[in-house]
Amino acid sequence: MKQFNKTNLGWLILIAVMALVLFIGVSTNMISPFYQITLVTIMINIILAIGLNLVIGFSGQFSLGHAGFMAIGAYSGAIIGDMMEGLAGFFVGLVVGMIISIIVALIVGIPTLRLKGDYLAIATLGVAEIIRILILNMGELTNGARGISGISFPFESNTGFIMILFVILVVTTILTVNYINSSPGRATIAIREDEIAAESMGVNATTYKVIAFMIGAATASIAGSMYGTYFSVINPSDFTFQKSIDVLIIVVFGGIGSVTGTIVAAVVLGVLNTYLQSFGELRMIFYALAIIAIMVFRPGGLLGNREFTMSSLMKRFGKKDSAKKEVQ
Repeated sequence: MKQFNKTNLGWLILIAVMALVLFIGVSTNMISPFYQITLVTIMINIILAIGLNLVIGFSGQFSLGHAGFMAIGAYSGAIIGDMMEGLAGFFVGLVVGMIISIIVALIVGIPTLRLKGDYLAIATLGVAEIIRILILNMGELTNGARGISGISFPFESNTGFIMILFVILVVTTILTVNYINSSPGRATIAIREDEIAAESMGVNATTYKVIAFMIGAATASIAGSMYGTYFSVINPSDFTFQKSIDVLIIVVFGGIGSVTGTIVAAVVLGVLNTYLQSFGELRMIFYALAIIAIMVFRPGGLLGNREFTMSSLMKRFGKKDSAKKEVQ
């Protein structure tokens, strides 16, 4: 219990320091508006990728439908934000998008998650395309191919939005990690390792795969709502197959089955993409070469399935302190 409290305290201090640095950097414009866009994009991508990593890395299901759930969140936030002004509309839109995404994931997940490998990938890709086509054909509600512009931004400044986004990022990450380390999470990992063996031990594989799929859909919806609110313009072309691939690249780049790797990969790829923008279209070549290099020299991703833990960091410092005392 003592170690548990120290670990929690360590995480709390780390999060508080990061929040303070972020607040000072944005509010004083030490982080310029250009880099604020990069920062917001990275945080949104982390939320997306952590949810997808839960589906792919921990439940072992190959999904390509993340863009569809992101679209649900973006359009729910935009439509409800137009109906209700202020922060109330923002949060109601966020919650409604999550609920719709969870319901869609449940309806879709029960039949499709019985599939495996390429078949499941094709099925989830089809679901994402169905969502996008429905949005295209919902008339004035979604404005079809024109999309929605002038989405309500209920925050007085970018600082308020970025801090809310940071809080949402921290909460979604903590909830996802806690799920992974819980009893249902261990059952989900068991299914990934050997589904037949897990079922023989009484684990309902379909149930836990659907739960992971619904959590991934909810996080994608949150990311979509934040994306639409910040950039004020959404279009069906923003949520194509390519968007799902972009998120998948982050998961693979960081390490399938590593939450820490996902965060590191989102930061690295976000910064790399920003600094390569001066090269125009050539930046995609450098971007692709960087990904290929990682896949060649680190086929398991940057961190593989390893995780950064506060307890291991404390033990390392504890060993150093004890070694110093012994020398003295």
